[in-house]
Amino acid sequence: MLSLKKSCLSAAFRRLVWSNLAAQLAEQIGLTAAPLMAVLLFDASAAETGSLQTIQTLPFLLLALPAGILADRVSRCQMMVRAETLRALSLFCILLLAISGLLSLPMFAALGFIGVASTVVYNVAAPSLVLALVSREVLAVANGRIELARSSAYAAGPAMAGALIGWGGAASTYAVATLISIFAVVQLTRLAEPPRAVSVRQHVLHDLREGASFVLTNPLLRQTLLTAVVFNISWFILQAIYVFYAIHTLGFTASTVGITLGIYGVGMTLGAFIARHVAKWLPFGAMLVLGPLSALFGALIMALTILVPSFILAELSFFFFGVGPIIWTITSTTLRQAITPSNMLGRASAIAMMSTFGSRPIGAAIGTFIGSIYGTKACIVVSTVGFFAQCVIIGVSSVSRLRKLPEMVV
Repeated sequence: MLSLKKSCLSAAFRRLVWSNLAAQLAEQIGLTAAPLMAVLLFDASAAETGSLQTIQTLPFLLLALPAGILADRVSRCQMMVRAETLRALSLFCILLLAISGLLSLPMFAALGFIGVASTVVYNVAAPSLVLALVSREVLAVANGRIELARSSAYAAGPAMAGALIGWGGAASTYAVATLISIFAVVQLTRLAEPPRAVSVRQHVLHDLREGASFVLTNPLLRQTLLTAVVFNISWFILQAIYVFYAIHTLGFTASTVGITLGIYGVGMTLGAFIARHVAKWLPFGAMLVLGPLSALFGALIMALTILVPSFILAELSFFFFGVGPIIWTITSTTLRQAITPSNMLGRASAIAMMSTFGSRPIGAAIGTFIGSIYGTKACIVVSTVGFFAQCVIIGVSSVSRLRKLPEMVV
């Protein structure tokens, strides 16, 4: 077995971690700033902020599969460089429009779509690149480091966005995000990707059918996929209306909204940090159950704010939305990497992303519809029901009864 230092903490892997941290931080600043600016600058309604969330999640549904096919065929590092460069350009365009006074809600949505499209390509290629940089024996450790970087960005990004908007408006916010994104590009350009085995290229539709068939016929992957789909629909029913709900019902400011969203990242950071230690005490399947249980607890606390409007309860809710689900992400990613042939991992990751993240625009659209007709409180109730459903799905599945990581497929 390769040593932990050699296999997991190589210079190339460290650059990937730093790039991932910066890319996710730039993304979180942009994603948090968009609905805040929509409400505060353009006086957007709940329906308009929900529509903005829907548009900014569509790339996961539309582009994940093409990105996955590419990730199995071309240089993953170059894919990520080009994707992150495109994100930096989209952030810079928002900066220029903000300075010139020409920024509008439709422009926000269009440039946000481009930025999230970059995220899709980056996130599809990254798991396959991790597998090329570390040995399979330490995949869980490597994924933990990647998710610790991502969760740190989720903790810092929303708080930074709220503070920057309160201090200097859209211009300062997107200037910082642009510089951070450029840093992510620089780290990737210094990363030497190991050569990969040349495989016979089939027709695109053949590759797509092969990847989909593998994921959907494997019971472990199918069960985790269904759980993640229901989770993401429920999560984005809530996300579609949260900013509007927090400002107009709970009475939060831009800064306090940013803080509550930042607590989500704090929970993720803690979850990523303790995941390795929790794995020593719990069976592999129980690790997967932790995420849905924690999310349900967070949803119940958020529902309680309907009766008891409270900044503390909102913070606590987002903490539980972060701490358990990040353990789920690390564990389910490790499972997928372990049982998927390496020449199919890009497609398998893309199918998982399209199904789970692609559920986000569906959740955002549902949240927008319910919020515009029945109000934001109804969205919170429906979201809570969804989190209960995803908890039941994983609880009765065979994957929850796994004692250890299944045998790896080489």
